[in-house]
Amino acid sequence: MITLHTNHGDIKLALNEEKAPETAANFLQYAQEGFYDGTVFHRVIDGFMIQGGGFTAEMQQKPTNAPVKNEANNGLSNKVGAIAMARTQDPHSATAQFFINVNDNTFLDHKSESLQGWGYCVFGEVVEGMDVVNKIKNVATGNHGMHQDVPLEAVVIEKVSIGE
Repeated sequence: MITLHTNHGDIKLALNEEKAPETAANFLQYAQEGFYDGTVFHRVIDGFMIQGGGFTAEMQQKPTNAPVKNEANNGLSNKVGAIAMARTQDPHSATAQFFINVNDNTFLDHKSESLQGWGYCVFGEVVEGMDVVNKIKNVATGNHGMHQDVPLEAVVIEKVSIGE
C-alpha cells in the first residue's frame, strides 16, 4: 500500500506488481527515494484525470531516472480510480509522472504494439481516497507559462508513505 499525503487529504494506492512488475517497481523506487515528496498535481482535467509526480510547486521539473518499458499490454484498463504512467509520444518514455483516471478513459488502453496503439500503462488503483481525488479534479485551473490545466492553488503531494 502506498499513501499519497496531499494538502487535500490522503490517497491510498494498491500497486499491481503481478501485471505491471517493472512499472510498479519504478513507482515504488521513486516513492522510497522521497522523489514525490513536495511535488504537485500539475495537470488537472475534470472528466479526464489528475496528473502529478514531476514538478515542484514552482513548476520546476525534477530530474528523473531512465524511462521504464511500457507495460500497457498487461490487460489493465484506464478506468475510474486506475493509476497509470504519463509519457510523451514515445510509448517507452515514462519516468516518474503518473495520473489517476477520474473517468473511464479506455481510449488510453493498449490496442497494438504500434506508436498509436501502445496506450498508457495502468499499474495500480486507488483503494481509498477517491473523495480526495474528486476534490482535486474540481480545483480551479489555468495556465502557468507553457503549461495548461495547472491548479491555481498548488495541490501538493506533501509526503508518500509505504506500507500503511
